[in-house]
Amino acid sequence: MADNPIVRAKRFGMPSEAKAVRYPLRLLRYWFGYQLLREDCLRVGHPLSVAEIGVHRGQMLEFVKSAPPGVSWSKWTAVDAVMLTGKLKKAGYEDFYEANIEDRSFALPGTYDCAILLHVLEHLFEPEEALKKIASGIAPGGSLIGGFPVVPGVLASLREKQVRRNAGPMGHVSVFSPSRVRRMAQEVGLVAEFCSGAFFLRSKGSSLENSAAWMRFNLAWGRLFPGWPGEIYWLMRKPA
Repeated sequence: MADNPIVRAKRFGMPSEAKAVRYPLRLLRYWFGYQLLREDCLRVGHPLSVAEIGVHRGQMLEFVKSAPPGVSWSKWTAVDAVMLTGKLKKAGYEDFYEANIEDRSFALPGTYDCAILLHVLEHLFEPEEALKKIASGIAPGGSLIGGFPVVPGVLASLREKQVRRNAGPMGHVSVFSPSRVRRMAQEVGLVAEFCSGAFFLRSKGSSLENSAAWMRFNLAWGRLFPGWPGEIYWLMRKPA
């Protein structure tokens, strides 16, 4: 992450204060996605068919393409309710499916090895229903990779009431804890194979984010305390 020219590029959708430091914790959302995809590629031994839901400006694929080799794909479909096609083509996307995952009739346009949902489900009132529809389009043995803000389980219900009361357009309306992640997986017939927090404190462009040791500390903390208020990243597996 420290010397990745794509991350530093003006078009990459990340705040300027994060681009000014060597190890921005904000980038961990893409780093986790890349590492989990890489492990899946090693596991299956062939290029993956990938559906990415909620692509924004295409940062995930740009990050994967600029990272060390290890992730290969036969198809990478961008799925979003509002498709910024021009920006996505510049980022390297070639396959597009414009659809709203909250629609009752939503279904993926095919069967995929993997679906990516980074910072999507917290914007939905019924995330479990959306996850169920997405999981139905994943091949047996395939995976769902995602992440969102997290709080300890004892605070989740109260926090969700607060965010729903104050949510603006496209704001957060669902709140998650590690136990909810595991419960969601079970409800839709998946296995929560990996679950980790991301950081102790997101320092938002401070000098701490120039330290690789600070990055390693945050990752170690997140692994030990996945419910610590911050972000959580996970992989759910569909039984073969």
